[in-house]
Amino acid sequence: MQLDFFPSRSLTLYLAKMFIVRILAVLIMLVLVLMALDLLGSTGKILEPDGNGQAEIIRYAGLRIPQLVSRFLPYSVLLATLITLVTLNQNSEVVAMKAAGLSAHQVLAPLLLTAGIVALFSFAFNERVVTRANSTLKAWEAVDYGPIPQETGVRSNVYLTDGDDILMATTLTGSGDNIRLTNVTWYERAAGGITRRQVTATGASYAAPGWVLENPVSFDVGSAETESLETLVVGENLTPEQIDLQSIDPDGQSFWELYETIQSYEAAGRRTSEMRANWWHRISGPLSALLMPLLGSIAAFGLARSGQLFVRAVIGMALGFAYFVVDNAALAMGSFGGYPPFLAAWAPFLLFLLVGETVLIRTEE
Repeated sequence: MQLDFFPSRSLTLYLAKMFIVRILAVLIMLVLVLMALDLLGSTGKILEPDGNGQAEIIRYAGLRIPQLVSRFLPYSVLLATLITLVTLNQNSEVVAMKAAGLSAHQVLAPLLLTAGIVALFSFAFNERVVTRANSTLKAWEAVDYGPIPQETGVRSNVYLTDGDDILMATTLTGSGDNIRLTNVTWYERAAGGITRRQVTATGASYAAPGWVLENPVSFDVGSAETESLETLVVGENLTPEQIDLQSIDPDGQSFWELYETIQSYEAAGRRTSEMRANWWHRISGPLSALLMPLLGSIAAFGLARSGQLFVRAVIGMALGFAYFVVDNAALAMGSFGGYPPFLAAWAPFLLFLLVGETVLIRTEE
């Protein structure tokens, strides 16, 4: 029996069913509470544009819920692990399984299997649903919850530089020579970063070279005069290829799309540390669900009547939340080049995998 990872089919199904039910219950509870709190702060902004109503609020909720599910699914696995293992310990079911000859790893095997399935679901969900929700919601927020352009590939909050000058746009649609910018601001600056003139426009399109501003209004900083212009071409050194590279939103791209973007950046000699760390974390992030049964296993073993069950559960929760803190810190360090991208994404996972195994082996002894 010690060599069989799943010694009992009935026991495996029993523990897996118990675990997945608790994961779903905790996840639904967290998402509902957080969504309600989010709507309390966002509803006013959503209803500001004329014509917005209940449908827009429901649309916002539909875009935010995938983000909340993706973010809090690992936390749900951690809390569900603690609830499941504490319940099994209190009912002496862990003692019965140990008395039947099961090792600590065999007791946790059904939970690890379930966590692995959750990790696969999380990866697929992030790729197919969350990335699209991210790009759509950012584009909607960029236009202050007004009408979103119908074109595909909408990007928001575009920031481009042409020497000392700056070109900003609320949204970008299309690609190549068909790129279109909306709500454009052009900052014409002198050496040293001092703005000499600011031009606002409703939109801009490629003029080969430069970008033609639509309905431009110029404000001269020196004379404090405002002037409406018929036409104006700016950013003659900005090509569509440069704009395509500078306006990428990694959160709105799938795993393979982000990989192709990284290759394009590297071919252009651009820095890719942040994107690389994000790309690796697309794999290590969902796999964090596998760590939760290991980190929470301290709550499963030890006699419930010893009076230390609550302390064990708190320790398991502390280990789980410590992983999320270290993971976020490492990812931030990798984003600005403090850590190599691979190390930033995988070091916390491997570190806490060793910690969890150490706790489990010590418990076994």
